[in-house]
Amino acid sequence: MLFGSSGTSSMKPKMIPYFDSEPLKAISFLAHQGSAAILRRLFPPRPFADKLLWFMYAGNVTETKGGYKAMAASAFPFHSNKSNPSHFLSMMASPKEVILGSDILQQMYCHLLCGLRHSNLVDGIRAPYAAGLVRAISLLESKWEHLCHDLEYGCPSLEISDALIRNSVIKVLCGPQPELAMRFLSICKEKDWEGILSKLWPNARYIKCVTTGSMEQYYSKIKYHAGELPVLGGDYFASECCVGINLDISQPPELTRFTMLPTAAYFEFLPYDINKMSDRGEDTVDLSAVEAGKMYELVVTTYRGLYRYRLGDIVKVVGFYNSSPQIEFVTRAPKIPGEILTEGILISAMKTFQEVLRNEAMTEMADFACFLDRELGSMQLKVFVEVREPSIFLQQKKLLEADGVLRKCCSCLEDGFGSIYKLMRAKGEVGPMLLYLVKPGSFDKILQVAIESGAPASQYKPPKIIRNHKIVDLMEVSTFVTVCFDSSDDNIQFMQ
Repeated sequence: MLFGSSGTSSMKPKMIPYFDSEPLKAISFLAHQGSAAILRRLFPPRPFADKLLWFMYAGNVTETKGGYKAMAASAFPFHSNKSNPSHFLSMMASPKEVILGSDILQQMYCHLLCGLRHSNLVDGIRAPYAAGLVRAISLLESKWEHLCHDLEYGCPSLEISDALIRNSVIKVLCGPQPELAMRFLSICKEKDWEGILSKLWPNARYIKCVTTGSMEQYYSKIKYHAGELPVLGGDYFASECCVGINLDISQPPELTRFTMLPTAAYFEFLPYDINKMSDRGEDTVDLSAVEAGKMYELVVTTYRGLYRYRLGDIVKVVGFYNSSPQIEFVTRAPKIPGEILTEGILISAMKTFQEVLRNEAMTEMADFACFLDRELGSMQLKVFVEVREPSIFLQQKKLLEADGVLRKCCSCLEDGFGSIYKLMRAKGEVGPMLLYLVKPGSFDKILQVAIESGAPASQYKPPKIIRNHKIVDLMEVSTFVTVCFDSSDDNIQFMQ
């Protein structure tokens, strides 16, 4: 059996072997039980509210050319003949058919519909990653009237065409629910949606998802809609192995640290310097030799047969819990030697970009990604940005009037791109930056491309540094306007 990775940047998931060995099952059980115990300590079980609105998508089981089954690791409990998913299913507001469906939009809609039907029973709202939860909130924003209509008449929308999903949801709805529909209608009609999740699910005590790394950009939107509900962080469980437990899940993403699980794999640490172009010549150190304050790339030898495998994650050792290192996730490692921009640097620069957008143009950024085009004489950085409606950048007549704002945005963006980029830009090895403003919903199309390419929907993470030309083509086709910014003369040029 093979587990698929998220396939974030390339859209092609890696296949990781799974062996049904006792040591592997033991460490996986301990890691997940430890995580569950930390949550139970903060929120002891309650008999009157024992359901989870859990945006889980098991996805399809595929078969490789060699005849091996392949699936997402998170889908294993639902597809394995040896495991009993009844424990998971008893906790969820949605039926099994919704989780096992093959259309993520239909599944997401039905998760919301079943969650609303059981609104008083929902104890927590969960998703594997913050991006998935934000996507569900966006669907709620656009489909709340349809959801209320479906509740009122006790039947899902005709857009739900999957017969198994549709029939299972009809059973959950248990006929027309006009009182519930009217209550949710009055809540959703309010102009201000701050704290909407706590209003729709009044007995919920928490929201839980991974909010570190590239997921941090979605944290503020979740907090806004959560209101008084605490947003809890997740653990450091990679597709390849369990890495660390989050012992203080109530901390915000910038303060989140993970305590490593020494027996989950054999861990090595490759010293990393963000200002160096290559790690050539560096030797790894083991768990006992790491130093607080230093950054490393994780290298693992796992029970699943991976030998000295580079996870591609850069972490910083911030302390120790007993003798186990406590680490912070910093960024993804460069894929190729000499990469001029890391994911961490890009995310940091885009934070400043968002602040300028918000302050100067009252515009919110929905998502972003970049691509380094190496096919020209000199390299050129292409930055794709999707903004939320309403925005002056989405109005052709007002766009030319906003050149001052765009100039300021582009300038602050390049200022945050780090020393290596600036040096190569000064030498002329990197050409003027291109900023692509793409139409609303463009980044959702990447999700569909990823799923079609075999990426698990539950584990999908929107790429920040694109390495797949198919995605670049998709973004360029979805572009509303392209701006060329030349920092040498602080000039911008509208290209379309």
